[in-house]
Amino acid sequence: MVRTAILCIIFFLVHLGKAEQLLIPMDESQKNHLKSYGLAFWLLKQQQEVQWLLNYQGGSFMFNYSAAAEKECKVRGITYETITDGAANAIITEIQNPSANMNVVKLLNAPKIAVYSPKTKQPWDDAVTLVLTYAEIPYDIVFDDEVLGGKLLEYDWLHLHHEDFTGQFGKFYSSYHSAPWYVAEVEEAEAMAKKHGFGSARELKRAVVFKIRDFMLGGGFLFAMCSATDTYDIAMAAAETDICESMFDGTPADGRAQEKLDYEKCIAFKDFTLIEDPMYYEFSNIDVDPVQRRVREEEDLFTLFDYSAKWDLIPSILCQNHTRTIKGFMGQTTAYRGQLVRSDVLVMGENALLNEARYIHGELGKGTWTFFGGHDPEDYQHFVGEPPTDLNLHPNSPGYRLILNNILFPSAQKAKQKT
Repeated sequence: MVRTAILCIIFFLVHLGKAEQLLIPMDESQKNHLKSYGLAFWLLKQQQEVQWLLNYQGGSFMFNYSAAAEKECKVRGITYETITDGAANAIITEIQNPSANMNVVKLLNAPKIAVYSPKTKQPWDDAVTLVLTYAEIPYDIVFDDEVLGGKLLEYDWLHLHHEDFTGQFGKFYSSYHSAPWYVAEVEEAEAMAKKHGFGSARELKRAVVFKIRDFMLGGGFLFAMCSATDTYDIAMAAAETDICESMFDGTPADGRAQEKLDYEKCIAFKDFTLIEDPMYYEFSNIDVDPVQRRVREEEDLFTLFDYSAKWDLIPSILCQNHTRTIKGFMGQTTAYRGQLVRSDVLVMGENALLNEARYIHGELGKGTWTFFGGHDPEDYQHFVGEPPTDLNLHPNSPGYRLILNNILFPSAQKAKQKT
């Protein structure tokens, strides 16, 4: 009897010390920040709850221990810790202290992800699809057929590939009008327009941007980078006028296009001026002109704002990182002039000295949108035809982390709405 009692006590003590939680630190100690997001997404796909510990060790993840999850951490090269339930409860207590700028957000479901991208092969990569692939997060490709056919209702989160929604084919005409990829893109767009009963790619894209607007109004989460950001708003403002010259749609642009712009239709920008020259590689003055923007690469930085994790939950989620200072990077649309950002838009990352907004967010109806200036967070100046970035060389990229914050954001929002 005594021996049995001793064995029971030993078993009880061992059980108390058993690791019951896995903690994924997201500070400088993490070997692979990007794949850590993929692990969180994998767990959600398994219907396993994940706790996102905002501002705790860089925005760490914590979840119930399982041998399968630990194996995934090892396979993916992710830094992790096994901790007891008691240690986990102590972390939660620390986070919940009113004086601590931290919070716990439950992630319950894996959002269904779509990327708006053409079927033709384009001579540039896309940062979002690169990082989704690297982090092993599944996504579907959709384009005009799917958008106009109402397929966006099947998804929670939509990324806009580097699209030009104005119908000017990226304003690449001057440099690339005879390039095979450009010719193929134009042919695809014109065939798509004809298929759906539109007279030009401009009219087709106008219908698409309104469908995307409806997606947001109904509760969808939109994320876009580079030229897909400003051209979305330009297309909305120019919905009732032709801003395309004849080489783009077969008819001359409206000579009064600028004064006919309807800024009330825009979600992010205001009072911008069109760049009407079809040979100039800019759409409007929303983007800071690279010719005028004299900043050395090593000095090209922007800063994330520090938000209250308990009171400003949305921007706090979207800005989770292991650093507040992010390397700048260029694109067809690099940075937004601060004075042209609407007053109801939340600027989450900026270069204050240059009055440039780089990372912005807003709400529309039941949904939200986030715009991120630049092309590739780990390729300062990506040119047409250059090879894609190898993220094996950048597993801790702060810029790419911002993209992945947006991937998990729908799960956090839906979980919050249920509580």
